[in-house]
Amino acid sequence: MANNLLVTFNLDQLGEAREYRPPAERVIEGDIVCRNWDVDDSKDGKVRAGVWESTPGVNRSIKGETWEFCLILSGLVEITEDGHSPVTYKAGDCFIMKPGYTGTWRTLETVRKVWVMA
Repeated sequence: MANNLLVTFNLDQLGEAREYRPPAERVIEGDIVCRNWDVDDSKDGKVRAGVWESTPGVNRSIKGETWEFCLILSGLVEITEDGHSPVTYKAGDCFIMKPGYTGTWRTLETVRKVWVMA
């Protein structure tokens, strides 16, 4: 990762993505393909940031002990925390999933987001 203390997210030059699929036991609907670009992390690895993309589908989202800030760059998603009503997010929307969060992530249109996890 970068050694600079000021890091710019150059969204046009992210480099090679790591492509993967969510664990099969979490997929509810669709053939989801995800791509991730790690942009930077803290020296101890406890704080990380990057860009993530997913094709349409529905999967379980489980944060565990992770805190995550998201900024939707493009696409459309519907996120439903267990026991709560669905919330739809589009380009320009921001949200946080706190430790202990569980629910469903429904990608309605291929989505791309900036994320910061701690």
